[in-house]
Amino acid sequence: TAQTELIHADKSLKRQVKAIIENGDTIAVFDLPTVWVYPPMKFKNKQQERYYWRTVRDVRKALPYAKLICETLVETYEYLQTFETTEEREQYLKEMESALFEQYKPALKKFTRRQARTLVKLIQRETNQSSFEILKAFLGSFRATFWQGFGKIFGVNIKDQYRPNTNADDATIERIATLIEQGRL
Repeated sequence: TAQTELIHADKSLKRQVKAIIENGDTIAVFDLPTVWVYPPMKFKNKQQERYYWRTVRDVRKALPYAKLICETLVETYEYLQTFETTEEREQYLKEMESALFEQYKPALKKFTRRQARTLVKLIQRETNQSSFEILKAFLGSFRATFWQGFGKIFGVNIKDQYRPNTNADDATIERIATLIEQGRL
C-alpha cells in the first residue's frame, strides 16, 4: 500500500487540506486542537459563585493583553539580537518602553487591582517567567525593582508566581483561560 501525501486546495473553505492517497482512495487529514474537558462547576455558596464569575470577567479582560505582551516580548527579543552594540539595544528599549506606555497606559489605567493581579499571573502563564524576571532581563535590576515597588503600592506584586497545580486561585484562572481560548466560555 503506497501512501502519498498531498495538499488539496479546498476552494469552498478557502484553505488547504492535507490528504493521503492510499490504494486509490483519498483520505483527508486534519490536525485537531487539544480540547480540555472540565467537570461542571459546583459552588458551595453564592460568594464562591460571585468570585468565579468575577474571575471570568477579569481573565476575559486581561488575557488578550497577556497574549499581546508575550508576542511583543518575543518580537522585541528577536529584534534586539540584530543590534551590534549594547548602546543601540538600550536606546531601542527606551524607545519601545515609551511607545508601549503611550499605547497601553489608557487601557491599563482602567484595570482594577484584581484585573492587574490577574494580568501578572497570565503574563507568567504565557511566558513561563514572572513579570519581574522579564523586566529585569529587558530593563535591568534597578528599574525592575522600581516597578516592583510601584506595583506593591497599588497591591500588585510582579514577583508573584503562577502555580495552577498548587494554588486554587491560579487553578481557577487556568481553567477559565483554557475555556476562553477554546471558545467555550
